[in-house]
Parts: sequence; C-alpha cells; structure tokens
Amino acid sequence: MKLDPELKLQILEKVGIYSNRFSIPEPTILLTTKEVLDAPKEMTEGRRTSAYKYYGVSYLQHNLVFINVRKIPDEKTLENTIVHELIHMRFPYLAHGKRFNKLVRQGLRGKSFLPYRKRTKAHAI
Repeated sequence: MKLDPELKLQILEKVGIYSNRFSIPEPTILLTTKEVLDAPKEMTEGRRTSAYKYYGVSYLQHNLVFINVRKIPDEKTLENTIVHELIHMRFPYLAHGKRFNKLVRQGLRGKSFLPYRKRTKAHAI
C-alpha cells in the first residue's frame, strides 16, 4: 500500500479504536522503516534492521508499534496487522499460537478486553 496522509489518519484512527477496546494505552505508531531507524536504538532494539521484513512489529517495553504499510498488500491485511500487534500489547505473555490467534479473531470481530491485572492466588479460609 502507498502511505499518504489519508491512510496515515485511517491507521491512527483504527489504532485508537482498538487500543480503547483492548484497554491498553495507545502506542506510538511508526509507519516507515526510516522512522524505525530514526527512533532511539534502545527503543527499537531486537527488531531494528530486520523490521522491514515484517508486516508489523511490537516494541512492548516502549509502547511502540511499527506497521510496515509498504509491505502490506490490502485493507484486510492492514486491519489484521493492527489488531495482531495490539493483541501483543494487551497480552504480552502470549506467544503466537492457537490462543493468540483466537484473541486476534475475537478482536477483529469487535470484542473488548478488560485491562490486564496480575492474578492473585485465592486464599481459602
């Protein structure tokens, strides 16, 4: 896809809507590999020079998401990528797998998620 001001606005809008539904702070969005390389090294560590290979990358520690618009072929893939990366932000303890993919599908269908809370052990009295 070609990045233009209208598409950028559309992406930021979708990120805002999904962040709200997933009860996470809205991440900073990077839309070009140049933006990834221009960001401070410690923020994009791990997937800095290889980010261009992916549709999207989440940098959890810095609440940062890279959406590789140039690599994404169509609207549907763009929406999937946005939701996929934001599910990583909401469920940082989950790796790719059946449960993760189920949450992505639910997110795409409009499901909302409560804020993340560490579990506490129940005490029997």
